[in-house]
Amino acid sequence: MTLKISLADYGVGNLHSITKALERCGAEVIRVEDMSRLIDAECMVFPGVGAFSRTMERLQPYRSDIVDCLEGGVPALGICIGMQILFQGSDEGSAPGLGFMEGRVVPLQAVSVPHMGWNEVTGNDRILDGIDDRYFYFAHSYRASPDDPLTSVGTTYYEGMFPSLFRKRNVYGTQFHPEKSSSSGLSFLRNFVEFAEACK
Repeated sequence: MTLKISLADYGVGNLHSITKALERCGAEVIRVEDMSRLIDAECMVFPGVGAFSRTMERLQPYRSDIVDCLEGGVPALGICIGMQILFQGSDEGSAPGLGFMEGRVVPLQAVSVPHMGWNEVTGNDRILDGIDDRYFYFAHSYRASPDDPLTSVGTTYYEGMFPSLFRKRNVYGTQFHPEKSSSSGLSFLRNFVEFAEACK
């Protein structure tokens, strides 16, 4: 049975590329504008272009319900800002995040900001299985700083090391954009779809 992914359309970013990429990986993508509908999702994806506080505006009224779903085992993927909102808050804005992962989003410590380009993700989590070329596309000025180091399952070097891949229960978060990362990104998304299907 085809995995149904609820893609959160909270008014920021371009959803076309992530929709097409997930469909190529065998999933059915349902674009959700009413954030209350996420509560009944089989799988959630929080896409990733935008500012922290703006992204949280539409999610805030359903924050505790969404976290309850994630704590209950609903698989999810957060991409870039969609990953950052999984944490408690950000130095980029004043709004609280979902708070599913403990920690904050902080400025990227680098001379050249924003970080834009292809960089390697190093890690041993099974979400990276079968991906020989682990270079992915990044575009960001902030990065997550988890309180629990075990939440970070992948790191990247850009003028210093920073965590770039996260996991808690059935939820993954990426600082990179798999939908913009060519064949490596498709392999990553295919692995996520297979992972989410196994959670059903």
